[in-house]
Amino acid sequence: MQDLKKELLTVTGKIIKKYRGNKSISLLSDEIDLSKSIWSGIEKGNKDIQLTTLWRIAEDLNIKPSELLKEIENTLKKDFSFIEDI
Repeated sequence: MQDLKKELLTVTGKIIKKYRGNKSISLLSDEIDLSKSIWSGIEKGNKDIQLTTLWRIAEDLNIKPSELLKEIENTLKKDFSFIEDI
């Protein structure tokens, strides 16, 4: 389970970093009232963020939250799931 969680967080962070591009973490984090250390931790795959935070980040990066989630889903392995087959 921990490996799956780490994979999800890492993929999420890489995609957020891709959309951030050269924009300043300081500027973006100030715009949505999120600390720079948390934003940095998200990009490094070290923070498990709430849906509301993901939503705010998506809006700040000018991408629809659904598009961000879809890209995360498409980047993960095809059989990615937290639910194990019984």
